[in-house]
Amino acid sequence: MWIWEGDFVCKSKVVAIITARGGSKGLPRKNVLDLAGKPLIVYTISAALQSKVFDKVVVSTDDKEIRDVSLSLGVEVINRPSELATDTASSLDVIEHALLKLKKSEEGYTHFMLLQPTSPLRKAEHIEEAWEKYLDENAVSLVSVTEVEHPPQKMLVETSGGVEPLTKWEELTKPRQSLPKAYLPNGAVYICKVEEFLKTKNIFEKPLKILKMDKKSSIDIDSMNDLKQVERILNEKI
Repeated sequence: MWIWEGDFVCKSKVVAIITARGGSKGLPRKNVLDLAGKPLIVYTISAALQSKVFDKVVVSTDDKEIRDVSLSLGVEVINRPSELATDTASSLDVIEHALLKLKKSEEGYTHFMLLQPTSPLRKAEHIEEAWEKYLDENAVSLVSVTEVEHPPQKMLVETSGGVEPLTKWEELTKPRQSLPKAYLPNGAVYICKVEEFLKTKNIFEKPLKILKMDKKSSIDIDSMNDLKQVERILNEKI
């Protein structure tokens, strides 16, 4: 695919990075838990492969079962070191590790898309829409979001002296309808230029654009209740 870079037209080369470690405190073995007859990670791998965006799909993992599932679906696996597979490991460090591994292969990826396996209702269509929006709006990075029900301008935070508004005191009493809409990153899609990320290690490089997704497609698996909710949704479609 050809894209504009300043005054020049360049060929883009896009890699999907799916980050999936074996451990998880909240929901043990989360990424390979059964969801309507398939391991959770399969939904994200399948969506990536079905989209018409990527030159390569890779899975970064430290886990043999996740590795075996990924290889069986025909995607490449990047072996993640143990220090990047802990509860405190930064996802930015994991992305950097994967990109540097790919850079050594000299395949020349211009962009990457981070797809987390905990968003099983993110479809190939969402991935394609995100990429089209990214190109159309001449972004450096893009993140998928869902609209929040409660405006942050109406929120309070605890301080040593009591409480303070999250934004401004005067906004606490404004009608909700007069406040700008607010959005929360839903974890489904992140896009960034490879070279920009390797320079800054920031996945929210400006100009940053958003892909708005509905609440159902934005469900992030973080508990057994989330898993059961998504399973009900998937079973309704059968």
